[in-house]
Amino acid sequence: MNSHTFQPLSLADFGISPERGFLPSDPCETLPDCPTLNHLSLELPKLLSARQVHRFIDDQSSLLPSIPSRWAEDEYRTAMRILSFAGHAYVWETPGQPVLTLPSQLARPWYEIGQKLGRPPVLSYASYALDNWRRLDKTKPVQLDNIVLLQNFLGGLDEEWFVVVHLQIEHQAGPGLAGLVRAINGAVKRNGDEVLVGLRTLASAQTTMRNTLLRMKERCDPYIYYTRVRPYIHAWKNNPSLPDGLIYDGVEAYAERPQQFRGETGAQSSIVPCLDAGLGIDHAPDPLTVYLQEMREYMPPRHRAFLQALESQTDDKSRALLSGYVRDHRGSHPELWSAYCACVDLLAQFREIHIGYADSYINRQHQTSSTNSTAVGTGGTPFMTYLQKHLDETKQAITA
Repeated sequence: MNSHTFQPLSLADFGISPERGFLPSDPCETLPDCPTLNHLSLELPKLLSARQVHRFIDDQSSLLPSIPSRWAEDEYRTAMRILSFAGHAYVWETPGQPVLTLPSQLARPWYEIGQKLGRPPVLSYASYALDNWRRLDKTKPVQLDNIVLLQNFLGGLDEEWFVVVHLQIEHQAGPGLAGLVRAINGAVKRNGDEVLVGLRTLASAQTTMRNTLLRMKERCDPYIYYTRVRPYIHAWKNNPSLPDGLIYDGVEAYAERPQQFRGETGAQSSIVPCLDAGLGIDHAPDPLTVYLQEMREYMPPRHRAFLQALESQTDDKSRALLSGYVRDHRGSHPELWSAYCACVDLLAQFREIHIGYADSYINRQHQTSSTNSTAVGTGGTPFMTYLQKHLDETKQAITA
């Protein structure tokens, strides 16, 4: 193993926290000197329930007259959150009758803020979840009974719970990512004890993540999710009701041509791809692997870069560095193999729970509109067959 060719990985280099993982520090709740946008954010659930989003936005000459160059990154992310929710509310306000064109007062700032953040102008997981929470009590930690959303579509228990469960999992992943990095760095240094500690830390975090995912149905009913939450997070790629995509009026770079972007989906979270990469889980090419590669375009750039850094950690046999090290030391250090298998098994369990939810929350629901298909995910791709294949491939990593 050519350990001298590797620089130690560091979460801090990618803006990732060992306590919070991919979650940022507490997001901004409002924007400075942006009364119209702040009002739209506050009133959006009421405007949407009254079907007055179009009227409100159409009546504005501008939602954001100019984009301040001196905003901090968290303020750009806040603007992206508000504009993303407003954009999807505008498109999907009337069920089954999406608009074909976004007005320039919405389209232009959404595009320009997206350019600053390295993300397309569409609601992505970063705006829907990572940048969309606050603590009820600032003195208490990020946990399910202390976090609520800053922005909703319609609001209500099911919409709130669906997202905060994701947020809690993101938070719990922090120590696990730190453990994964510790294990990889230990493999670079050929320090089996470090690898073991890192893998056990990862497994502990994965256990809490799994247990949180199991709580989804406590307060998010599958029927309510499908009929009241899901319709607004679809986008305009592979969507039969917007076959050509969406026109962003006034965005010069798009030249009035329809644009196609994927809908918000948990597949835009960096957690599982990073665990796959770090643990050396290989997935044979299929439509889902192509789709997941595309999902990286919707991730914050530094998260994407961390995932790429994990994928670049290979040994001189072109194997993933960590799994290669563990396999090479199965005989001399059997505890390493046991710890590695525990991590892979927990990843498989996580995938299995997710498949069950995809089935009950989407696949088994009664489709009433082409805009809310039961055959594809909110990202616009068939899912059930390929989710099972990826689960099988995860299990094969410790049986081969």
